[in-house]
Amino acid sequence: MAKTPKSPLKAETRLITAGRDPQAQFGFVNPPVYHASTVLYPTAEDQVAHRSRYQYGRRGTPTTEALEAALRDIEGDNCAGVVLLPSGLAAISTALIAIAGAGDHILVTDSVYRPTRNFCEGLFKRMGVETTYYDPLIGAGIASLFKPNTRAVFVEAPGSQSFEMQDIPAIAKIAHDKGALVMMDNTWATPLYFKAFDKGVDISIQAGTKYIGGHSDIMFGCVSANAKAFPALKNAHGLMGQCVGPDDVFLALRGLRTMAVRLKQHNASGMTVARWLEARPEVLRVMHPGLESDPGHAIWKRDFTGASGLFSIVLKPMSEAAVYAFMNELTLFGMGFSWGGFESLVIVFDCAEYRTATKWAPGGPTLRFHIGLEDPDDLIADLDQGFKAMAAIR
Repeated sequence: MAKTPKSPLKAETRLITAGRDPQAQFGFVNPPVYHASTVLYPTAEDQVAHRSRYQYGRRGTPTTEALEAALRDIEGDNCAGVVLLPSGLAAISTALIAIAGAGDHILVTDSVYRPTRNFCEGLFKRMGVETTYYDPLIGAGIASLFKPNTRAVFVEAPGSQSFEMQDIPAIAKIAHDKGALVMMDNTWATPLYFKAFDKGVDISIQAGTKYIGGHSDIMFGCVSANAKAFPALKNAHGLMGQCVGPDDVFLALRGLRTMAVRLKQHNASGMTVARWLEARPEVLRVMHPGLESDPGHAIWKRDFTGASGLFSIVLKPMSEAAVYAFMNELTLFGMGFSWGGFESLVIVFDCAEYRTATKWAPGGPTLRFHIGLEDPDDLIADLDQGFKAMAAIR
């Protein structure tokens, strides 16, 4: 058995210790990786009675249990359980299916991750679930949007690409008063920087492809739930046959051990680059809740304990060619749609075509950056070269 610590451990320490017991692993530091499908029973009586800790690889192995235990530990005392999924989108869709069905209604922030919206407008609509999108700044005003059949509110803070901050405790109070659950995509902050269950969230979702993995080499998602929501989540997860390959589980466990250290650097470097961009004459504004100039800064400061490396900027009006010249000049920023790995990224985006509850009119072209683990001075120098290429086109 693992030794019991003499005092409560901080989150950074629990990331190192949770989900592993070297004494039960013949002294090896990391849990073994089980590549498993069939589980053999010692007797016919055991097989008929299902007398075994494990029944089938899809239903869990020591490797998956180690990751579930570690994730549950960092979520906090109000987390009743965790399920593992093969991607962030699989985590989102499984959580939604667990909570709502034919004839139900859900509320979803207008700033939600676009694939979440696609699921709601596609498969969920065909299943008979109605979705209403709301202004992410609505706060307690969300009360007017509830219907008798509203089962859940889906929040995401900050908003995907546009980074609006939501008053999650206010929304959660209204939702619970109305008998609805609160679901949250907490990929940006992770449980290290936003304690979802302490703020009224019932189901917390992460694309572990991002900061849990941390190295841009796995597809993985997870959903955590409180005692009220976990039974339905666990049931849906099992009925849908969701599982994660053992090697991705191993890589998620490995990434988890260094997540606190990596996030500190993403946070610090992200703020450094964001402040530098804020002072650039080509930039209209920077959408980063950690900046004092951001409209959501007060909520972020109240509810969050840190920021990740992801934020967006609005450029002053300019041609598409000038924007592309800037991006094409960069050497340290890859152009890719994911984020959360060690490398810096940039994409151009436009929310206008898929916003329905709010109007997206930022005032100029928009870019989203992920600030990786490179030296921020090098990243700034690279961006400066990009702006010089932009000026040549303008």
